Amino acid sequence: MTQRHITIVGAGQSGLQLGIGLLDAGYQVTTISNRTPEEIAEGKVASSQCIFHNALEHERDLGLDFWPDAPTVDGISFTIPHPELPGEKAISWASRLDHHAKSIDQRVKFPKFMEEFTARGGELVFEDAGVAELEKYTQNSDLVIVAAGKGEIAQLFTRDAERSTYDAPQRALALTYVKGLKPREEYSAVSFNLIPGVGEYFVFPALTTSGPCEIMVFEGVPGGPMDTWKGLSPEEHLENSKNILNTFLPWEAERATDVELTDPNGVLQGRFAPTVRHPIATLPSGRQVLGLADVVVLNDPITGQGSNNASKCAASYLASIIAHDGQAFDAPFMQATFERYWDYAQHVAHWTNALLAPPPPHVLELLGAANSEPDIAHRFANGFNHPPEFQEWFMYPDKAADYLAGLSAAKVS
Repeated sequence: MTQRHITIVGAGQSGLQLGIGLLDAGYQVTTISNRTPEEIAEGKVASSQCIFHNALEHERDLGLDFWPDAPTVDGISFTIPHPELPGEKAISWASRLDHHAKSIDQRVKFPKFMEEFTARGGELVFEDAGVAELEKYTQNSDLVIVAAGKGEIAQLFTRDAERSTYDAPQRALALTYVKGLKPREEYSAVSFNLIPGVGEYFVFPALTTSGPCEIMVFEGVPGGPMDTWKGLSPEEHLENSKNILNTFLPWEAERATDVELTDPNGVLQGRFAPTVRHPIATLPSGRQVLGLADVVVLNDPITGQGSNNASKCAASYLASIIAHDGQAFDAPFMQATFERYWDYAQHVAHWTNALLAPPPPHVLELLGAANSEPDIAHRFANGFNHPPEFQEWFMYPDKAADYLAGLSAAKVS
């Protein structure tokens, strides 16, 4: 039987990881990128990409763990400022992750993954892919997968109104890559701060083009006092970052007194609506292509799941393709492949969208109880690695009540 040929449009976390996995499984793979490795390495930051253990394992399974000595994220800390006592904390706790997380700047990671993709026999093509190019790819490929979440071709994938909770951006987003931040005492962590009505701020260690750094992530409620990023120069962006910390989070400001940008491209701002899209796009010719990762399930970064979803979606699609070997990659296959991934991703979307809304009473009760109950803090922290677990205790008032009652009963006995 002739070797089957798969074309992947988009050379990011999901596209490159899936492409390398398919090469290892014996497929012929072409990956399309609109940027060269040099353009990626010298460009602007694109993500905060903190990847937790299960998603890192998918990379390790493919031999893609190229940064064993990179800074690790060893825990999660959570803080809510006191609403009536400025400078005080109403809730504050931290817990270790069972396995560390890592953030490798995509300007470092993707060029290396591209190099590995071609070294294993993949064809890497540099061009802007529009509808005409997709038509061409479908004529000489057994399957075309779209992993590019922006531009003309992403619009081919229509919004799934039943599965999409929001139709407008819920946060004004900003990233600031810095060096000189004082490290957390005890152990490294994603230091997460929730400011009700204003937004969220979290910061964690990473590896960038110039070495170790910290990534500051700001999530401002649109129109609020943290929605202040548009049109700023890199220096103004850094100053705005520090001003927000000084205003709302003095304990974080104290860590950031001596920070400077890692590089002029170490800033990013924007906003988008969290969206679930139908996974199959039909071209003018009638031929069809399959969407991957952010193209089909795009979450707000508030829970840090974007790159994790990309890795897990690539792993899920890889398993579906291999299991389907020898059969047609038709529309039923494409839909079934997405549904297999959605079985997992729906829980990530549910949890992420819930955190974008004001926290309900049972969530505040859980987060407050974690101040004095390490089991709750530990369970919350490790949920970032496997968000479906939140369905069992965090997402619903009755399950939260049962969980807290069980903890109390265990103490009594």
